[in-house]
Amino acid sequence: MSKVPQCKILKFPISSQPFPPSIPPVGRIPEETIEQILAATDIVDLIGSYFPLKRAGSLFKANCPFHNEKSPSFTINPAWQSYKCFGCGESGSAIGFVMQYENLTFLDAVKKLAQRAGVTIIEDAYDPEADRKRKRISRIKELNNQTARFYHKLLMKSPDAQHARDYLKSRGFSRETAEKWLIGWAPKNSNLFLQFVREKEFKGREIVQAGLGGMRDENNPRAGLWIKFYDQLTFPISNDYGDVVGFSARVLREDDKRGKYINTSDTPLFDKSKLLFGLDKARKAMGRQKFALICEGQIDAIVLHEEGIENTVAPLGTAFTEQHARMLKRYTDRIVLCYDGDFAGLAAADKAFAQLTAAGLPVKLMHLPDGEDPDTFIKSHGADAFRELMENAKDFFDAKLDKELPGINLASASDRATLLQGLAELVAEMSDDLVRDATIQNLSTRLRLGADDFRQAVATAKTEKRKFPDRNKKENPLLEKIAPAPIDHSVAYLCHLAMVSKEACDYLCEQLEALHDTIEDTPGGQILRSILARRPDPKSPAARQAFISTLSQPEQLALLQTFTEEPPEKPLLAAEETVTLLLSSYFQKKESALRAQLADPNLPVDQMIPLMEEVKELQSFLSNLDSRFIR
Repeated sequence: MSKVPQCKILKFPISSQPFPPSIPPVGRIPEETIEQILAATDIVDLIGSYFPLKRAGSLFKANCPFHNEKSPSFTINPAWQSYKCFGCGESGSAIGFVMQYENLTFLDAVKKLAQRAGVTIIEDAYDPEADRKRKRISRIKELNNQTARFYHKLLMKSPDAQHARDYLKSRGFSRETAEKWLIGWAPKNSNLFLQFVREKEFKGREIVQAGLGGMRDENNPRAGLWIKFYDQLTFPISNDYGDVVGFSARVLREDDKRGKYINTSDTPLFDKSKLLFGLDKARKAMGRQKFALICEGQIDAIVLHEEGIENTVAPLGTAFTEQHARMLKRYTDRIVLCYDGDFAGLAAADKAFAQLTAAGLPVKLMHLPDGEDPDTFIKSHGADAFRELMENAKDFFDAKLDKELPGINLASASDRATLLQGLAELVAEMSDDLVRDATIQNLSTRLRLGADDFRQAVATAKTEKRKFPDRNKKENPLLEKIAPAPIDHSVAYLCHLAMVSKEACDYLCEQLEALHDTIEDTPGGQILRSILARRPDPKSPAARQAFISTLSQPEQLALLQTFTEEPPEKPLLAAEETVTLLLSSYFQKKESALRAQLADPNLPVDQMIPLMEEVKELQSFLSNLDSRFIR
């Protein structure tokens, strides 16, 4: 097997030692072709297309995209067509940069640069495993892109999607907006989607791999699939390069018991902690405006973009993460947060600030009137009024105290201590020593606290963070404490049974489709679904712990609480009885909701008959329901 030579263009003359080329042995692409690609690629233009660079003499510099730092140590040498970070040590050529930055394999990075440079690649060897992996990822991307267009076409043309179009119209979305964002509608009849997939020659396993559905029975492929999205408005989620990697879907009916927003399941391409809605469209605007605006939801982000505030992004219904902060730092050096003014919004803003300031990004906070979000505010007051609030956004701590101080009794020693601890933990996250000290002075003056006392509280918070990075961390009292995820008692018991009994787990997998609607919006339903998808070996404590470690911390706490009792003597029977209980409860609630509709004196007669028939069917179903149902 030949290797790429350590050619001259990979050396870095400002260092006494050349750094490694970051190119692994080549098995498919000839060395001459790689040299041709590198010769046709200007590394300054390449890296500058991802984030801004600043000239420093004959070199170019930027804050390193691969680690957090206060001052730029990421250096590009155009003479030698190479880069090196003197902070973290990352170094390489154009190929190495694309591999690291876009998380690509060597072959995919070479192909991307070849396409950019207009170089034709003639491959001369074959790696079957790498080829299978590349094709699998490529198929997932293609399925996501095809699905986005399919859903969009249904939204725009299907008579069955009229209620979805009406909803968009009620939110002020034009046809042009729907086309720009490729908004779609997942059909109520999942068979339409399956028919489309078959016509496009995708396989059932590829639907599962793309996070668009799941197997009804992992051990029986003939049992068929369940489809994740149905009768929902769909928003394609793209990575920051514009590839559709998944979907966020919104329910359209008030009586729909599913969560308001449901996302694609985790896949090799879709990870909520590493994706920001709208980033692919906001990157250039962030560079022009010199800051990024972060709001809470996709609808708000779209509204703001359509009003010309195109530097807006939104997390995907998850807490703001370190990865999110690092992504934004690639494109901007200032942040404005626009979160709701209720407790949950304030808590989310605190969490986002902690990640952003740790990444060295200055943060401002803007407050809308209580009960307003960007969409409703712009409808009521106009986009110019929103821009004025945004442009006058205050330093994070000043805005935070403006909002929270009226509800705090500073004369109370207890309230003062609680406030001090919460602020200290946030200040401790600040990466810039000078900015942190200035913040301490400012807050001490405003709160009439001793600066030394405040400084000591910050030092204590930093010590506690280093001492207990993953557990026993004292949470900000003004934030939501880390607590177990909500979990329904019956669902918790099913989780317990699935983890300790293969028989029970097999039975629950068989019932997953029947239970789909029941557990979709039941607290803990997603934890149960994860267990049934992964099926950790009940006889192996190590396998059980390995599975639990893959869950979020609140989910781990919720699941561990289900192991407080010994498993029943007959776990299969217990699972059957609990499934019956869940189904009975679900359909009784559904019957009650239907009866409430029938009790409406204004209900038209033509709508009463279908409702009465549905009630009759539910009554018959409930009367026949027992522990042997659907076996």
